[in-house]
Formats: sequence, C-alpha cells, structure tokens
Amino acid sequence: MTLEKICNHFHLSLQSGCNDTLQRMNRKYTKEEFEKGVKEIQNYYPNVSLTTDIIVGFPGETEEEFNTTFEFLKKINFYKMHIFKYSPRKGTKAASMENQIEATIKDKRSATLIELSNQKQKKQNETYVGKILEVLLEEQNGEYIKGHTTNYIMVYVVSHEKEVENTIQKVKITNVMGEGLVGNIIKE
Repeated sequence: MTLEKICNHFHLSLQSGCNDTLQRMNRKYTKEEFEKGVKEIQNYYPNVSLTTDIIVGFPGETEEEFNTTFEFLKKINFYKMHIFKYSPRKGTKAASMENQIEATIKDKRSATLIELSNQKQKKQNETYVGKILEVLLEEQNGEYIKGHTTNYIMVYVVSHEKEVENTIQKVKITNVMGEGLVGNIIKE
C-alpha cells in the first residue's frame, strides 16, 4: 500500500554493508534484513529515491569487511550515500575498542565510497533527461529557481518569474548539472 501524500524519498541509515561490522556497531539488523526492507519500499514506490549514511573505518574494519560493504553498496540502488569517517567519541565503547583504523586508510575508503555515490547519483540523474517531472520551486538562486522533485532530487529552472516560487510546476528535464537536474517549466 502506498500513501498518496508522501514524497518518494527515504533516508535509511545503513552504516555498513558488512554484518560483522554492523554487529560491532551494535546494530540490531543485518544487511540482508536491510536489503529486504529496501526491496519492499521499491516495490511500493517504483520512483523512490533512497539515501543512506555509511561509516568507514569503524574499529576492526578489515579490508575484506570494507570490500563487502563496497560490493553491497554497488548492489543497492541508492541515489546518494553520505559517507562519514569514524572518529572516536570519548566515553563510547567504540573509542576504547582495539584495532582503531589509521586516518590514511579511512581517507582512502571514504574517497572510494564517495566516488561510487557520485557515479550512482549521476547515472540515476541521467535517466530523468527528457522526462517531465513535478517540481516544487522554492527559491531564486542566481539565474535559476531551484526546487525539488517528489523524490527529493534538486532541479534548477531558468526563470525570473517570482510568481512560480513556492509552487509545484511541471518541468521538462533537459540536462544534468552537478548533483542536480536542469529543466524548463512546461507552459500549459
């Protein structure tokens, strides 16, 4: 069952795509359970945009565990992944764990996942070129009015018409620009 008044964007905080790492993080789910939930959401919301948080370099994360996470993230159709390098927080269990990961390794792993995220986002954005999307136009940003689609993808429209701000408009997507899309308002 879908809900008509909900945007097609869900932020699901995965943290890691490796069950051993998730267990050390004291997460109460497995990557298989997470994937099952993702598939269920995608079944009900075919045009869904999924984002997630990932932590790299959690204490004890081996190269094999990182590669397991990388392969899992390649498989899941995330629109964007927010990548964070683990940093110890005083008073937490993880701060006193053995096998703390060196900063250079965390930097490398972070860069690898950011690159994967950027590739996935660009590939998904390219599928919208030529399509007409509903966009909530929010505010003037230079020569553009920027806004979001129903699945929370940023869209830039060339317009200096103040009356379109804070309205939902049909926009034909013409190109990808940075992390967003560019389009023109369809005049009816």
